[in-house]
Amino acid sequence: MLHIVNKSPFEKDAFTSCMGHASSSSTVLLIEDGVFAALKGSAVADQLSKAKVVALQSDVAARGIEANLAEGIELVDYAGFVDLVTENRTVQSWV
Repeated sequence: MLHIVNKSPFEKDAFTSCMGHASSSSTVLLIEDGVFAALKGSAVADQLSKAKVVALQSDVAARGIEANLAEGIELVDYAGFVDLVTENRTVQSWV
């Protein structure tokens, strides 16, 4: 299952709710302000190991946080975003 989070974990609880439902076989895609969940040492960093976490590269770059991502965060471009959607039978957006 693919979970998509677009809200900052410091403004909304979408990321925490998502991680409460994600399994180890899930992929969590962080887009827009959701990429802030991928920051190393953040208040939600301990939740990143519950599933495979991927961040949209252009949103990470737009926010200038490339150098501060937690270990293990994979970056994807828009083509990778599309691939994730097509590879997963179920897609859940968390708002």
